Amino acid sequence: MWEPAMHELAAAGHRCIAPDLYGLGDSDDDAPTTFEGVLEAFTYFMDELELERVAVVVHDWGGFIGLAWACEHPDRVSSLVISSTGFFSDGKWHGMAEAIRGPDGEAVIGAIDRDGFAGLLGSFGDAFDQDDIAAYWAPFSDGRGQRATLGFYRSMDFEKLEPWQGKLAEIGAPALILWGVDDPFAPLAGARRLQREIPGSKLVAFEGVGHFVFDEASDRSIEEVRSFLA
Repeated sequence: MWEPAMHELAAAGHRCIAPDLYGLGDSDDDAPTTFEGVLEAFTYFMDELELERVAVVVHDWGGFIGLAWACEHPDRVSSLVISSTGFFSDGKWHGMAEAIRGPDGEAVIGAIDRDGFAGLLGSFGDAFDQDDIAAYWAPFSDGRGQRATLGFYRSMDFEKLEPWQGKLAEIGAPALILWGVDDPFAPLAGARRLQREIPGSKLVAFEGVGHFVFDEASDRSIEEVRSFLA
């Protein structure tokens, strides 16, 4: 997801870092994959790298982690780029998430094989080629992805976001909100709510685009971010 954007932004002079969530990507750490565990790890990561003023760019689960961190460290945030996520204590999970969070979650996640996974990504058009699918499936091929998915979904109660409600506006940093109009997991209404809650923020909604904005509308998303950070 992030490699094309990082390549273009690095060419424009930006240092880009994209940490994997526990159990996903190339992460084989067996630490807890809960919201609390990943937030603690991300905080440690930022401190260890001595990253001070940063543009925080988030998508989906990363929104819970990155935005919570940003609210806790407003002096270290130069700007925000938010896509296809939620950060509301009164939020509701989509149907698939609720099924995974429930008592039959192991069976639900265990029933997803590589073909089914490829079919899910294929429902978002031609955004994902076979190499992309292989990379996204890799952590699920050895069980890491299943463990991470169960751990994060089951720990992520929206009520836990209550301490940070209203705090995004208090950061005082410029914000760009990128969203797919047809996102089935994070409806556009959430993007509009974020825009209302962050004074001066800019919302760009892509027609005909679903949940994976940086994959489905790669060139347009990258150009929006590049211009925003210039």
